[in-house]
Amino acid sequence: MFAKTIGFVFNLALPMLLVRRLDQAQFGIYKQLFLAIGTSVTVLPLGFAMSAYYFLPREPDRRQETILNILIYNMVVGCLACGAFLLWPALLDIIFHQPGLTGYAHLIGVVILLWIVSQALEIIPIAHGEMKMASAMIVGVQLTRTAIYLAAVIVFGSVKALIWAAVVQGVMQTGVLWWYLQSRFGAFWRRYDGALMRSQLSYAIPLGLAGLLYTVQTDLHSYFVSNRLGAVAFAIYGIGTAQIPLLTMLQEATNAVVIPRVSALQQGNDKHEIIQLMARAMRKLAAVYFPVYALLMVVAHEFIGFLFTRRYLASVPVFMINLTLLLMGILLQDPLFRAYVEQRFFLIRLRVVLCLLLTAGLWFGTTQFGLVGAISAVVFVGVTERIVMAIRFGRILGVTRKDLGLLKDIGKLALAAAAAALVTGAVRLPLRGQKPLIVLFACGFVFSLVYLGVVLLVKVATAEEQDQVRRKIAALGLIGAHG
Repeated sequence: MFAKTIGFVFNLALPMLLVRRLDQAQFGIYKQLFLAIGTSVTVLPLGFAMSAYYFLPREPDRRQETILNILIYNMVVGCLACGAFLLWPALLDIIFHQPGLTGYAHLIGVVILLWIVSQALEIIPIAHGEMKMASAMIVGVQLTRTAIYLAAVIVFGSVKALIWAAVVQGVMQTGVLWWYLQSRFGAFWRRYDGALMRSQLSYAIPLGLAGLLYTVQTDLHSYFVSNRLGAVAFAIYGIGTAQIPLLTMLQEATNAVVIPRVSALQQGNDKHEIIQLMARAMRKLAAVYFPVYALLMVVAHEFIGFLFTRRYLASVPVFMINLTLLLMGILLQDPLFRAYVEQRFFLIRLRVVLCLLLTAGLWFGTTQFGLVGAISAVVFVGVTERIVMAIRFGRILGVTRKDLGLLKDIGKLALAAAAAALVTGAVRLPLRGQKPLIVLFACGFVFSLVYLGVVLLVKVATAEEQDQVRRKIAALGLIGAHG
């Protein structure tokens, strides 16, 4: 979680600079190109590297073979993707319905190849049980990526320079991955196992297809807006959806830790402990997501204006609607799907239906309501999926009314966030017209005091958690050993 937090800070710094160095059209092109890269890197490998979470703990005698299969698969997929952009550079023009992108295609293909090959850099250390190493990798990747991108935009100030920066980053990540694999798994490249490859494929591909459909759900709206409304509108829309890293940051970190544990519990058919584990994970996510949602709803205008300048205030309605996904982020799905693999086919069927629903919603929404219509369709489909899957797994795990008592702290956290938002909204009223930084600082301070006060009042934190906080503060030297 700490590593993802640091990574988010680094990722947030880049668009803050880009909106000040590039005009809206150029920023829109940057968002389009990196959208194509991100979608390709997420979708094309079908999550095959994630099979490490399942096979490394269960096949300790075939760790080298598992790693080699992942590397081979990603290399083949990356080369095919790169070849497609090299042979048909007009793909970008067709996808985004915008001339002038063909000149970027060759570099985009190289970036996709390098990023797909090196994507296991954050996955394998976690699957191997090296959490500190994984955290170091995550922070290192985000730090170097942001540093290279910032240098490119400051020195050259062009979209092409940013793509070259992505190439350099990909080369570095691939080199670090090779070093790590050699240091942990020795001469793994000599241990190919065809039977294990088939097992990994049978495990990963159905889940990967479900993941592909999920990516369609999460990315299709961006392609719709870009294709139908142009680069400038997409620049505004991209800023409006800029809170997505907040959603993925803790969720990815929590999934990475919970997936292996749920898998082990499912092997022992310990459904009760799975229910308790998922409730604890939801409680911790809610402690962060709920106050972030409530505070940002109050200070959305100042938040966007301060980070991205007043030129992007048109993105505020999109931003506020999109924040709804933060609330749904506490409903984790990946750990359960990767443990109960037989449910992957239900997930595929559900997402096919939702993708059709989303496509219709985007077509109607962008035509009738523009950017607001697009994001409303996305949020509706996202909320629907989370609710359906929560009901599905509730039945599979045998959740009863008694188990719902495990969620009482989540209700208390929602109450604390709502109370803090009401007080903060009242404080914000006389501050309207002040500089955004002043409003953000004042509102953030008041919100924090009220939120923490209500949390303590309703006794959400356990005695153990309070003791942990005291020890952390004492370790920082902020209070004495007997404070």
